[in-house]
Amino acid sequence: MNYQQMDLTKKVCIGIFLPLVLFALVWYLGRGENGHSPQPNEPQTEPTIPQDDLQDGCYLSLLLNEEKVTVELENYLLGVVLAEMPASFEMEAIKAQAVAARTYTLKHCSADSRHGKNTICAQASCCQAYIDPETYIVGGGSLSSVERARYAVDNTAGQVLTYEDALIFSTYFSCSGGMTESAVEVWGQDIPYLQSVQSPGEDAASFFADSKVFSAEQFQSALGIRLKGAPDTWFTEVSYTDGGGVETMTIGGVAYRGTTLRTLLGLRSTAFYVKVEDESITFHTKGYGHRVGMSQYGANAMAKQGYDYQQILSHYYVGAEIVQYFEENNKTKMKFG
Repeated sequence: MNYQQMDLTKKVCIGIFLPLVLFALVWYLGRGENGHSPQPNEPQTEPTIPQDDLQDGCYLSLLLNEEKVTVELENYLLGVVLAEMPASFEMEAIKAQAVAARTYTLKHCSADSRHGKNTICAQASCCQAYIDPETYIVGGGSLSSVERARYAVDNTAGQVLTYEDALIFSTYFSCSGGMTESAVEVWGQDIPYLQSVQSPGEDAASFFADSKVFSAEQFQSALGIRLKGAPDTWFTEVSYTDGGGVETMTIGGVAYRGTTLRTLLGLRSTAFYVKVEDESITFHTKGYGHRVGMSQYGANAMAKQGYDYQQILSHYYVGAEIVQYFEENNKTKMKFG
């Protein structure tokens, strides 16, 4: 084989294998349960309620791969819906997701936002997950799924949730395990529309029920403490919230908040109980996420029962109203009241 043939062979190999490598890389980075983030919208800090709800324009800055890009609001929401909810869900559940995501975005993009005015990031652990349609399709998503998400966004265009004429903090999560949690129990802030409500029909969720096992040594290391006696004597008093989460659990004479234990032990939720067998300590959890606001699997269950997206949103955001934030077919801002 001469040098020209070798050069041609290398070009052919590169032309064949490089796209495959890029495809695999994009698929890996964008994968999730049915193409969405497995743990949507998990705030790392207590929520703040901005006073200035009205934002200028319909464009926002998206922090994507540590760079700011300008995106149109409704196009951004398409990427959020694709990333946050499985495309196989019922259309009314996807519409509810679109309205919740639009409300969350406009509420977040304020002067008080952690990223600055009109700026949001694409991390589910901080703001909302996001994936652009092209990457979604390259990663294995279908065009029909993109069309379903676009339909949900378009058919709820401009609609947001308000409480007393102000945008709400429309948090959402994967599944609750049967009952959502109130904001005051998780973040210490009593928010009237984020109360504990029933959320049946979530059994299809991957982490409706889960468990995590620790050895006695692993458990003590995770809490950063040393305990005396047998493990079955470490756990004494437990108190629960109205939403079924652990409010406090006394371990070795010290009372821990359920939210603290969830963080330290990496549990799916605060709805858990403990079972001790010899040196093995098992935490059995129900639900996945902070469990405040709308349960995505609960929304899908309600949609299957015939509820529309307005009814779903009214159930999970107690007392909130759906209003038109923008005039239809117009980008002009509407003022409340």
